[in-house]
Amino acid sequence: MGIREQFESDLEKVKEDIVLLADMTETALQKAVDALYNQDIELAKTVINEDREIDRQEAEINDRTILLIAKQQPVASDLRRLVIALRVSADLERMADNAKNIAKSAIHLGEDHKLIIHPSIKEMRDMASEMMDTSMNAFQYEDISIAGKLSEMDDQVDDLYETVVREMLTETATNPEKVQYVMQMAFSARYIERYADHITNIGESILFLVKGESFKLN
Repeated sequence: MGIREQFESDLEKVKEDIVLLADMTETALQKAVDALYNQDIELAKTVINEDREIDRQEAEINDRTILLIAKQQPVASDLRRLVIALRVSADLERMADNAKNIAKSAIHLGEDHKLIIHPSIKEMRDMASEMMDTSMNAFQYEDISIAGKLSEMDDQVDDLYETVVREMLTETATNPEKVQYVMQMAFSARYIERYADHITNIGESILFLVKGESFKLN
């Protein structure tokens, strides 16, 4: 295998590992929100424990990407691909941290709390998952038309977040004894909103990769 062929193979392996990391991050969000709704403390602890593997995977991707840059000294579009790989993997790791924080909220509320988890949190989770799938599709095919869809999707998540916060503030005003519950709902919604923001970062990275200039989707 020639030098160019080896580089292409190594780069493709990095992309595949990023897609795998995205799957792990999306699973973490799914589990964390399920734990919140189902008062499943063990599932929440699983999310927290599995975050260590996500951190390890991100570090491994970074190490191999930096090694490729050092060994191959790529220029132009190849260098952009490797820089974007570092940016995307960093966003994915931070998204997993947001999922972990939702799991911590589930643990904070505990079991048998008899509280109703705001339905918009699940809607936010589902939209964020759809955004993740869209972003990875755009990433794999370097498709800016797909990446551009993320802006409108993020707006929907933001609207849901505002709904949760507005209704939680009303809940605090009428039921001050529920302040801890209200805080955890607001925190959880905020974590998903931040999760979605990182996905728009990925979209912006794809736009930069293809066009060579910065764009804002958030």
